[in-house]
Amino acid sequence: MKKIIALLLLLTVTISNAQKDSVTFEKSEDMVKATYYYQDGSIKEQGFFKDKKLTGQWVSFNKQGEKTMLANYKEGKKVGKWFVWDKKLLKEINYVDNKLVAVKNWSEHARLASNK
Repeated sequence: MKKIIALLLLLTVTISNAQKDSVTFEKSEDMVKATYYYQDGSIKEQGFFKDKKLTGQWVSFNKQGEKTMLANYKEGKKVGKWFVWDKKLLKEINYVDNKLVAVKNWSEHARLASNK
């Protein structure tokens, strides 16, 4: 019985560690730059915190290094234009003071913003 419990505990620890993505934090003047990584070491997401709140531009990437989202925050609130890339579609999402005010879909033929 003790061996089974030890095995289950070891398995649980191994699985929980395998699911964790790593993160680094760098102090930059009055902000902290956060970079989140996939398990293979490629960048998953990058942005800034100020006073423990999301601020400025945040960028998300897929495992191939292509942008999947460009977001903007001010004092932890969603603001401005956000862009979300999804295969053949680009979504432009507009926020004002953390409230969604508009969504526009762009086809691959009408490229306004590049994900490169």
